[in-house]
Formats: sequence, C-alpha cells, structure tokens
Amino acid sequence: MNKLRPPRVSFAQMRTWEAVARLGSITAAARELHLAQPTVSSQVHEMQAALGQALLAPAGRGICITESGALLREAVLDVFKRWQALEEELLALQGLKRGTLRIAGVTTTEYFIAQWISAFARAHPGIDIELAVHNRDAVVELLRSERVDLALMMRPPSFPPLHTLPVLDNPLVLIGPAGHPWAQRRRLPLSALKGQTLLWRESGSGTRQVVLEHLRANGLEPDERLTLGSNEAIKHAVAAGLGLAVLSRHALDPDPAQEGLALLPMSGFPICRAWQLVWRRDRRLPLAASAWIEHLRASLPTAFQAGSGLTAMPHN
Repeated sequence: MNKLRPPRVSFAQMRTWEAVARLGSITAAARELHLAQPTVSSQVHEMQAALGQALLAPAGRGICITESGALLREAVLDVFKRWQALEEELLALQGLKRGTLRIAGVTTTEYFIAQWISAFARAHPGIDIELAVHNRDAVVELLRSERVDLALMMRPPSFPPLHTLPVLDNPLVLIGPAGHPWAQRRRLPLSALKGQTLLWRESGSGTRQVVLEHLRANGLEPDERLTLGSNEAIKHAVAAGLGLAVLSRHALDPDPAQEGLALLPMSGFPICRAWQLVWRRDRRLPLAASAWIEHLRASLPTAFQAGSGLTAMPHN
C-alpha cells in the first residue's frame, strides 16, 4: 500500500483558498476572514508554489479561478466535510454536549423561529447556535453551499434533493389599512383586485412568488412596481394607505387593528401554505441538527403531525 503523503499546504491556507474561490476576490476573502489583504495574497502564492499550479488568472480588472483552483476548492471542501464528520463522531461518543446548530429561515420566520430554538438552547447549553434570516433565494443558496444544515421555508427548491418536514401552517392573507371599506364586506370576488395597487416584497421572496403564481392562475396580471424590502416596511406602507398587500398571518399582530391594518375578505384568500423544515438528502446531518429535528418533532402537537391542516405552534 502506498504511504499517504501529508498535504503540502496548511489547514489555514485551505480555509483561505476556500474563501477566495467562493467569493472570487482576494479583498472579499480577506474581509470575511478578518485578515490583511497581503496575508491572503501571500497564502495564495505559497499554495501555488507548493502545488506547482496557477490557481488564479487575471480577468479584466479582477481575477478568475483557474480549473486547477476549482479542483483545489473541491478537495478542500472534502477535507472540511471529513473534519466536520470527525467532530460529530467525537461528540457522539460523549453525548450531545458540544456542537453547532446551523439553521437558516426565510424572512417571515423571524416572527417565531427564535422561540422554537430557545427551548432547545436551554436544554443544550453547550450547543452554539448560528441562525441566519434571509429571503428565500439566499436561504436556498446557503443550503446549496452547505453553510447551513437546516432551513425553514415555504417553498423548498427541487435541487438539491431535500428531506422535508411540515411544521406550521402559513396562511397568506390580504391586508389593507384599518377602516378600509372592503373589511366590512362578506367576501369579494378575486377580480376586485384588478386595478388595485399592491405592495410587494423584493424579488427572491417566497411569499411574492406564491402570490404571483396564485393571481396569474386566476387570470390576473398584477403590477409589480412597488417593492419594499421587509414585512415591517410593507405593513407601515399599507397602514399609511399606499396600497394593499398579501403577507403571512404570522407577520401580523393577533389584532391587526393594533398595527393600523385590516384583514380583507376575498375569494381565494387566505392562500394556504405550510412552513417546511428542510435538510439535504445527500449529506449526513451533524448531531446537533439531528437532535433539533427530533426536538421539533416532539414539540409539534399531535394533530398537526397527523396532517390535519390545523394551524399549530410548537410549545416550549
């Protein structure tokens, strides 16, 4: 058997190269790693010398990653994955005393995801929590790049292949300003939205995509010009009379009038969807992530686990 030869680059250099290759920039990698730019450049030059391969090439005013550089990043990621697996195996030997729970949620989950995590954090004080909240597109990218192990979203992507666990109903409701004349009606036809000003979340929002699909399926082509970057901004704009909007019921106060808003009764609303906890089928989950899934399963009321469609919030 051939004797394994240790790598000619250090673990720190591998970490640096992964950041440079992923970000496509020495400056951005230095900023992310909190290193001086000359330090990053020096490490890249040392790796090129050790491997005898050019890892970067000039491209206009910037740089591009060579084929050798892309192959190196794949090898580095394999090393990192194996190291993570080793850490998890060592943790498993001593029980769930240490580790990191890396989870991302789409923007609207900020109204409840911290509550879900808090009980787990209290039960496992040695577990570090890394929680990221972004729009759907950004959360999908975090899953694809393996920077998180779990994600909570309404519309899981078809790739990468995912396990899914429905955890909470997510009704999308039509809202207007408090005192809106439609609030006193029994139910309006969906066609009444034609010509109305609608306020939208930014491109990449799962709620925006679902609402657009719903309206187009019913023959409406809404105007998408008025875009705001958060649920809170939309609520303030609706309350000020700038237009109507569709948001998750979880983003609203139990009494919307407290926020200057009203639920508007309209055929086709609420749009009924569910929050899904997702994780990759093609990767082994860290021990902390597996433990949180089991914790969440145990927290879900039996009725919701049975798929009754009841709106349910896991208890602490």
